[in-house]
Amino acid sequence: MLASLLTIPEAILLGIVEGLTEFLPVSSTGHLLVVGDLIGFGTGTSQDAADAYSIAIQLGAILAILFLFRLRVASVTKGLFGRDEIGRSVLVALALSFLPAAVLGVAFGDAIKESLFGPIPVTIAWAVGGVALLMWTPQRGTHDIHQLTVKSALFIGLAQCVAMWPGVSRSLATLIAGLAVGLTLSAAVEFSFLLGVVTLSAATALDLLKHGNEIVDQFGVTRPMLGGVVAFFTAVIAVKWMVGYVSNRSLAIFGYYRLVIASVATVLLLTGTL
Repeated sequence: MLASLLTIPEAILLGIVEGLTEFLPVSSTGHLLVVGDLIGFGTGTSQDAADAYSIAIQLGAILAILFLFRLRVASVTKGLFGRDEIGRSVLVALALSFLPAAVLGVAFGDAIKESLFGPIPVTIAWAVGGVALLMWTPQRGTHDIHQLTVKSALFIGLAQCVAMWPGVSRSLATLIAGLAVGLTLSAAVEFSFLLGVVTLSAATALDLLKHGNEIVDQFGVTRPMLGGVVAFFTAVIAVKWMVGYVSNRSLAIFGYYRLVIASVATVLLLTGTL
């Protein structure tokens, strides 16, 4: 067991990056890929395990959302057993929105990893997403998430599929799609978070089933778990901040950030650092 391939500082750093970026419209996968390259995480024989851990570490961020939105989660759980009508409607919407990514992920997940998990595709996605955010004028609707129609839920789900390209950001795609189908900003943000829990949970479970042994063999147990714990606490901070920030401000700050980080990544690529 080669736990030394993931040091304690690296586990903490990756946890911070995951927690701060998972639910902001800036792409956590892109950040983890670039940061991992910069610190030399997952080189050589540990590459597959590192890629798997970049997905498994999402568990910490997932738990953060379950904690912060526990009342809505409780409502959805009651809806599953027919004891909460609003919860049942939200559950149906989440299931429909999850479906496209589930089908596409099973069919093309490995091909996407091989083709797009790299600093160049991430940098391109960061830049394109940044420009799109700055040019986009959001139309804020009036609907809550339990009022989503089948068509609207599927539309959000199809938008989420675009985020399979690392750097696009699942949060960005689903947030814009939610606003486009008439959700209020707060509802679009909440639905994006909840859909993230469903999608990320499935991706994490699948990756742990396929590569869990590789993660343990290469990195041990304690240090990967440390990264997840750090991701939980930093995700709580990031999500609380975002919910408060977007309540009365535009999303332009994220567009500027994406352009800045894309510029930095471009310089690192041109200088051979990445």
